[in-house]
Amino acid sequence: MLKKPFLYVFLFSILLLSACSSSKKVIQQNSTLKSKSAKIIAKALEYKGVRYKFGGTTKKGMDCSGIVYVAYASEKVNLPRVSREMAKVGKQTTLRNVVKGDLLFFKTNRKYRKINHVGLVVSHKKGSIRFVHATSSRGVIVSSLSEKYWKNAFVKAVKVL
Repeated sequence: MLKKPFLYVFLFSILLLSACSSSKKVIQQNSTLKSKSAKIIAKALEYKGVRYKFGGTTKKGMDCSGIVYVAYASEKVNLPRVSREMAKVGKQTTLRNVVKGDLLFFKTNRKYRKINHVGLVVSHKKGSIRFVHATSSRGVIVSSLSEKYWKNAFVKAVKVL
């Protein structure tokens, strides 16, 4: 017959080991998400400097939703092709909680008042949010949300991963 102190130590050890394994899974999931978002960002940044082309999804020309669509697709994440439809996917978040890989949506056309632009967050440090996107005038670039134009046009941020 087992003595009670041995039984308590044995049960405690099993609890401790099982708790460690579940936290290890959470850490692995978080690092998988981080590496996935890093790969998505890296893919999007490969297009930096590419000229703007409405409907474009190649190095010959890219539009704002095209760059997000292609970058996410490179990691087997399917998104709608148009920015206003992308805005319906994922979970809305606050700018304070934005992380790399999240999406920012904008209304840049005052006449239509619909979401018509999207950017992919590449960094968020000390309240400064930078995002990669394609503009009709400058092609694929990285901009700051603190720029007056983007701050005024901002509508919402969304987590897809």
